[in-house]
Amino acid sequence: MSDLIDVPRGLNGVVAAETTISDVNGEAGWYHYRGHAAVDLARSHSFEDVWHLLVVGELPDATARASFAARVTAAQGDPRLPELITAVAARTGQPLAALRAVWTLAASARSSTPLYDLDPAARLDEAIAFAAMAPLALAPGDASTGRGIVADYLARVTGHDPDQRHVRALSAYLIAAMDHGFNASTFTARVIASTGADMASCLSGALGALSGPLHGGAPARALDGLDRAGDDPAAWIAGELQAGRRLMGFGHAVYRTSDPRSELLHGIAEQFGGPRVAQALAFQVEAERQLAARHPERPLHANVEFYAAVVMEECGIPREMFTPTFALARTIGWSAHVLEQAADPKIIRPAARYVGRPFAG
Repeated sequence: MSDLIDVPRGLNGVVAAETTISDVNGEAGWYHYRGHAAVDLARSHSFEDVWHLLVVGELPDATARASFAARVTAAQGDPRLPELITAVAARTGQPLAALRAVWTLAASARSSTPLYDLDPAARLDEAIAFAAMAPLALAPGDASTGRGIVADYLARVTGHDPDQRHVRALSAYLIAAMDHGFNASTFTARVIASTGADMASCLSGALGALSGPLHGGAPARALDGLDRAGDDPAAWIAGELQAGRRLMGFGHAVYRTSDPRSELLHGIAEQFGGPRVAQALAFQVEAERQLAARHPERPLHANVEFYAAVVMEECGIPREMFTPTFALARTIGWSAHVLEQAADPKIIRPAARYVGRPFAG
C-alpha cells in the first residue's frame, strides 16, 4: 500500500481524533478539563461535581448537583446490583476482575443496547449507570457515610469511617486522575465506542488496558521501590539504573517538565508528614539527581504514580487496591470519551505496514 503514512512507534504525537474533554500540554506542564485547570478542580471541587463536568459538559449549579446526585443514587440503588456484586465477589478476590464481571453481568441484566442504537440522552444514562457501579464493585460492602462517593468508598476499603482529611486527599487524587488525554486505556475505550458497542464493552476494554503494569499498575510498584530502597536510596537506585531497569514512578510519556498531578499530590503528602513521606521526599531527590546525570537530554521527574502511592497509603488504602482506585477515577474519564466518540459515526480503523515474508502467490 503506497499511500501509508509513516508514524512513530506507539503513535506518539499522532492526533487520532478531536476532543472537547481535556487537553494536556506536556511542554508547559499543565492539563485541564473542559477549560478548567484540573489541579484547581482537585483542590476545590467534589468528585461528583467533576464527574458532572466531564460527562454532562459543565460544572453543576445547586439544582444540577442535586439532580445528578439523584441519578447516581438511583443507579447505585438498582435492585439487581447487590446480587451481582455478591456473586462476583464470592468467586474472585481481584477487584479489577470483579469490576469487569459486574459490568458484563449488569449489561446482560439490563439488556444493554449498543450505543449506536441509542440517542444522546440514553447514552448518558448508560454512562452514569455503569460508572456508578464501579465503586461498589471494586469495594463491596454496606458502608454509607452520607458524605458522598469518595467517603463511602474509603470506608469500605479501610473498614472504618474515614477522617475528613483522608477523604479530601483521596478526592483530590481521584479528580486529578479522572482523565489525561488519549492514554492507552482511554484510546481503547474510544476504539470500541467507534464500533457502536454497548457501554459495558467500552469500559471493560479500557479496564483491561489499565491493568497493565506500564499503565495503571505503577503506583504499587513505586511503593515497592521505596520499600526495597530503605534508608539508602542512592545505592538501590544506582543498582536499578545500572541494571537497565525502569524506576517506577519517574518519567512520563508526555511531560517534559514536572507532572502537575505529582506536584499536587506531593503537597498533600507533605501535609501528612511522617516517616514514609520523608522517605519518599528523599527518594525523589536522589532519583531525579541520578536520572538527570544519566539522561541530561531528557528530564525525568516524579510522575503522578509516585506520590499517588504515598497518598493512598497514608489514607489507609492497601497496596492491592491502588490500581483499582485509579480505575475508579479513570472510569469517569472513559465514560466521557465513550459518549464523545459515540457521537461520531466514523469507525476507528488504522492500517498496518506488513514487514513479514513476501507474498508468493
